[in-house]
Amino acid sequence: MKFLKYVIVFTLVLLIMLSCARRGAPSGGPKDEDAPITIKTIPEFKTVNFNENEITIYFDEYIKLNELNKNLIISPPLKYPADITPLGIPSKRLTIKIKDTLLKNTTYTFNFGESIVDNNEGNILKGFQYIFSTGNYIDSLSVKGSLSNAFSKEVDKYVSILLYEANESFNDSTIYKEKPLYVTNTLDSIGWEINNLKKGKYHLIAIKDANNDFLFNPKTDKIAFIDSVISIPTEKEFKLNLFKEELKFKSHKPVEIAKGHLIFGFEGNAKAFKVKEDVKKSGINFITSKQFFEKKYDTLNYYFSSDKAIDSLFFDIENSDYKTTEIIKLRNKITDSLIVKSSIRGTLHFNDTVKIITNNPLSKFDKKMFSLFNKDTLAVEFTLKHNENRNLLMLFDKKESEQYKIKILPNGITDFFNQQNKDTISYNLRTKKKENYGTISLTVNKNKGVSIIVELLDLKEKLIDRQYLKTENKVNFDLLSPKKYLVRIIIDANKNSKWDTGNYFKKNQPEKVIYFSKEIEVKENWFVNETIEAR
Repeated sequence: MKFLKYVIVFTLVLLIMLSCARRGAPSGGPKDEDAPITIKTIPEFKTVNFNENEITIYFDEYIKLNELNKNLIISPPLKYPADITPLGIPSKRLTIKIKDTLLKNTTYTFNFGESIVDNNEGNILKGFQYIFSTGNYIDSLSVKGSLSNAFSKEVDKYVSILLYEANESFNDSTIYKEKPLYVTNTLDSIGWEINNLKKGKYHLIAIKDANNDFLFNPKTDKIAFIDSVISIPTEKEFKLNLFKEELKFKSHKPVEIAKGHLIFGFEGNAKAFKVKEDVKKSGINFITSKQFFEKKYDTLNYYFSSDKAIDSLFFDIENSDYKTTEIIKLRNKITDSLIVKSSIRGTLHFNDTVKIITNNPLSKFDKKMFSLFNKDTLAVEFTLKHNENRNLLMLFDKKESEQYKIKILPNGITDFFNQQNKDTISYNLRTKKKENYGTISLTVNKNKGVSIIVELLDLKEKLIDRQYLKTENKVNFDLLSPKKYLVRIIIDANKNSKWDTGNYFKKNQPEKVIYFSKEIEVKENWFVNETIEAR
């Protein structure tokens, strides 16, 4: 009996221990990494003689739609957007309600890209398509190719590839006002393919479509096009070169920034852009003004002062064959205070120029109020050069491993409004040894008589230096900071020393740009030789 009692007690203790060991959340098994699977579609996938207005697709698990507007491509495009559910809630069923009158004898493709994901783990059902035909067969031809950027190494994502039927109704204005017959999207790839096409002749276009409406808007969109009509079927792959057109010039109404400071916004080429005051209409005897461009922002800065207070200013604005008049009512009574800063702080590289920059146009400077000393407090010879309207260049012979101190005493700088710096301004700079830098030497193989522009860029495509080659084929970039660089070559076909973009209406392709195939790494005291093909 005693033995039996011990067995019962031991068994109870063991059960309690096992129970304690099982406490806690279960592991749940391996993570689900499988994409959702379609188990049924109504009507069936690749249905012919389609005449329904609703499609239902069933999945083996709960799904949700992620960034549907960005991913979904319907080809041919619908005039009225289809209603697609569920939006925002998980479901095992996806419903498409068509509100359009469909084209006859046409194959339609609903490409969901990467928008269908499972509800729990977010696994993507990549490239899911629902296809049907309003005719008695499914069109099966295709065309494919790649996309590049005409000027930048970085290629745009989510670019629309468009096919227009080459018939008597197509003209140069069609892409501005009519949707294409077929469409696809590159998503996040540079490759593209349009499937389920009819045999025929087509115009091939690509647009970086800001409005997602499959219409070309030169203000917001980039474009690429193939010059000639293409025939399908074809074995050829087409390369589309995306560019932003230069807009036709147009000025915007001037905006008052501060007392005596207006800006004139514009779009297009402002090479001959002029702003002239109409003194008589403005009710003044004379006006003093300065104007200069902020090319980065497509604006013209206009600074002025007059012989008396005025409420409004009248302007005549001209640019080549463009002419208009503008009036602006003046309300601001406060002039921007003078601000002075240096273009360089800390390390002064040998290829750099020290610029003293003012926010208001520079009127004059007093060199006696400027001084430059080295680390031994010895005076260094320098010259001051007024460059443009707001830059004062300080030019001097830079020495290796040196320290410099720039000092500007009060009243050394006077701006357009006769304001002067009230305080002493100081900047400390230092140079490195020349052996801390490197050199890139390039041999460029180009066709005889062809002019090219060789540009050195950092990895963010910021311009570091550029050189123009007419007959020679050698170029050196010296005293470069140790890091990686890109090389871009522009084939300057019209020899105007700049890259020219294309124009769809004029059927002009952009000037050819070639990037060296690899990044060039520069190290300290390093000399890099490379050969580049530029044909």
